[in-house]
Amino acid sequence: MDKTNQSLKEMGFIDPKDRIKALTDHASRVVIDPNIAPKRLFVDKIRGHPQYNSVSAKDKAMNKDALRIVIPKAEKLKIQLLEQYQAEFDKYLEDLKERERIERERLRQEELQRQKEEENKRNKMAALAAVKAAKTAITVPMETKYLPSIASKTVINLANDDKALKTSKEIKTPTVDRSTKPSLLTSNGLSLRDIILPTKLMHNFLTLAFSNTTSNKETCGILAGRLERNKLMVTHLLIPEQTGTPDSCTTHNEEDIFDYQDQHNLITLGWIHTHPTQTAFLSSVDLHTHCAYQLMMAEAIAIVCAPKYDETEFFILTPDYGLDFIANCRETGFHPHPTEPPLYTVNIL
Repeated sequence: MDKTNQSLKEMGFIDPKDRIKALTDHASRVVIDPNIAPKRLFVDKIRGHPQYNSVSAKDKAMNKDALRIVIPKAEKLKIQLLEQYQAEFDKYLEDLKERERIERERLRQEELQRQKEEENKRNKMAALAAVKAAKTAITVPMETKYLPSIASKTVINLANDDKALKTSKEIKTPTVDRSTKPSLLTSNGLSLRDIILPTKLMHNFLTLAFSNTTSNKETCGILAGRLERNKLMVTHLLIPEQTGTPDSCTTHNEEDIFDYQDQHNLITLGWIHTHPTQTAFLSSVDLHTHCAYQLMMAEAIAIVCAPKYDETEFFILTPDYGLDFIANCRETGFHPHPTEPPLYTVNIL
């Protein structure tokens, strides 16, 4: 007997053939009562009756004739019982497998939920620790202004910062044939203009993003400024109304930001956003977002702050390949892009 049948018997459920045998054995347990006339008995048990030898030949012949009718019916009934038992047995096995599958799925879902809760807890604790460290490191006081008509948006004036500056020349770019540069560059064939970033920009932005970062939500802002002596000066950090998730940030009522820029003669020079628990990189969605900025302004940059890993990186789509590739990509949402040739260049702080 294999383990499956043994297990089923322990649960009170046996193989169909064993059920037939058990039924037959039970029917064979006939005790000969000498007070019962021999002609009332049949088949093999009649021979154990003490008066069997005294039964007349006529009665024996009648009994045999009856058995010729009864035995085929009994065999047919046996087949029907076996089919019924087999169907019941198959149904039982099917139900047993389904219950086992449901139990396995329940355990799997419980494990996934447990892992998810642990991961969320670790991410939140790591983000909280990282942003607290970043907040402690901020020593430059912020100058914050609120838009009169949209008090929920924030504008930071960075124009008075005269500390060490970062320029677009510091971004590493691959060797390319300058004759193939697209028309997005300056018409006289010179390289891209410098973008001047105030050193307190990232500190101020991380402070504004503190609440979102501790909640594992991305925060984004717009870099705005002016053209001065052929250099692009970032003077304002604009924070629009937005809704953040762990891996995305959606802005609302962007026209209010545009109105503010028009009123103060500000041009858009790029954007900045956080990765609360991930490293600093550009996702496929980020690449498409930045493409729109760089098509409007060839020098536009994307800044990604990853407080958990103490990383800040500057990105720009490669003008000779990445910009056109992303501009012509029709995929939406998160999707893969080829890594060679490089779609963007990066400078790590």
